[in-house]
Amino acid sequence: MPLDSVSLRPSVLIVEDEILIADELSERLSNLGFLVIDAVDSAEEGIEIAVNERPSLVLMDIRLRGRKDGVEAAQEIREQVDVPIVFLTAYSDRQTVERAKRTEHDGFILKPFEKDELQSTIAVAMQRHAMRTDRKQ
Repeated sequence: MPLDSVSLRPSVLIVEDEILIADELSERLSNLGFLVIDAVDSAEEGIEIAVNERPSLVLMDIRLRGRKDGVEAAQEIREQVDVPIVFLTAYSDRQTVERAKRTEHDGFILKPFEKDELQSTIAVAMQRHAMRTDRKQ
């Protein structure tokens, strides 16, 4: 694939503590035409990479390794860069969902997820973000 077509692909950062899920996401996203810039398992790594690399989208698991969870990481990323964030979680308990809702995010996917759900949620998230960005300008 020519270098210029690689750079035109939307980039995604995966923040997911389960390596098998991260690998599956990476493969599915690549097949959908996305460039996966990294897959990390902690909030701290996710924040650092999101701020430095400014991906087109962050897929953020809520439960992560380390001191912070995905909700805290999303808040910190939002304070520093304007990037769409889609939460991933196997936990649909009311408290987790409420915490995630209070964080500005662009989508929510419950695991296990289907390929079509992943693709449509990402498309909506990127469109929402583009509309929000247009309104700010």
